[in-house]
Amino acid sequence: MERWLTFIGNHPVLFGILAVLIVAFFMVEGKRNGKKVAPNELGLLVNNQQARIIDIRPANKFALSHISGSRNIPFIELKNHLDELRAIDTPVVFVCDVGLQSGAAVSLVGKSNFMRLSGGIQGYQAAGLPLAVAKK
Repeated sequence: MERWLTFIGNHPVLFGILAVLIVAFFMVEGKRNGKKVAPNELGLLVNNQQARIIDIRPANKFALSHISGSRNIPFIELKNHLDELRAIDTPVVFVCDVGLQSGAAVSLVGKSNFMRLSGGIQGYQAAGLPLAVAKK
């Protein structure tokens, strides 16, 4: 740890540039990927504002487990549904595995009422929330 402090003290310009780049990266990523919805807020959004949940994972993953009430439109088919999605006036939350691909979906649709589930299905499960599972 002492070596890091010495390095920072000897190279303040390099450290300053690094700090600016890190802050800029997180600012750009936050804006590019749209608004995030925490897993524990999703139910409130659905109940209070009639939000729709669009699961953009492949159909086989959706069939295994998904958030109850969600609709599956795989990411590769999303472009075929753009007009239909842009016509929705209520909030829409995109869901993927970990929350990265849903950010791209929000950008693709380009409406302010579209959001992504923070952490995706994995974050939803980690929060202890239930998934609908396929019956065997």
